Amino acid sequence: MLVASMNEVEFGYTDVPCLQDASVEIQSGEFVAVTGPNGAAKSTLLKLLLGLLQPWKGKVFLSSTNKNGVKLRVGYVSQQIAAFNVGFPSTILEFVRSGRFANGSWLRKLCKEDDQQTEKALRQVGMWELRNRKIGELSGGQKQRICIARALAQEPDMLVLDEPTTGMDQESRFGFYELMHHQVKAHGRTVIMVTHGLSEVAPYLDRIIELERKEDGGWKCCTTTSCSGHFVPVG
Repeated sequence: MLVASMNEVEFGYTDVPCLQDASVEIQSGEFVAVTGPNGAAKSTLLKLLLGLLQPWKGKVFLSSTNKNGVKLRVGYVSQQIAAFNVGFPSTILEFVRSGRFANGSWLRKLCKEDDQQTEKALRQVGMWELRNRKIGELSGGQKQRICIARALAQEPDMLVLDEPTTGMDQESRFGFYELMHHQVKAHGRTVIMVTHGLSEVAPYLDRIIELERKEDGGWKCCTTTSCSGHFVPVG
């Protein structure tokens, strides 16, 4: 099932496009990596797929339902570590539990299942024992883990992760790749991840979207998927 796609998309933040003639297809139940040098519009690609940015030209599709015909749930983890300063008042448990409201009204009372899914997500990223600590006390890698846990607590059909292993040591990174591989194979989830560590994660992937520099200084999309396009560095 096609869950997300871009067709001949062009986009830029100024009057100069950073993304041109880009076409991408993401199928349900795949582990897909987006990789390439800094400035190659990787984060922009994710935001366009999610509808957070609107293209200048072309079409972007994000399925409204999952393969079972139920509303598609998307868990998105951006590059947001710096948003948690030392004064951030929430505990880890409170922060991850808040992800459960994505499945219903903010006014509803959380139930036993919400608590169970919150605990499961924290255990999956190795942060359950620290659940009562304040977020502002955590290291960068720990903050990244709880953002991932919050996304997992939503029980998403699709996980969209922008450099999720930033701040993690090697052991934690490989544990994370195993976890994402499990989410895809055991639960049928779709995982789209921006990464610089392609050599590490490659054995776990179904497909790769790789952005490379063109001879004229722009970017081209060389991929094992049906993706094409030009990526131009932002001056």
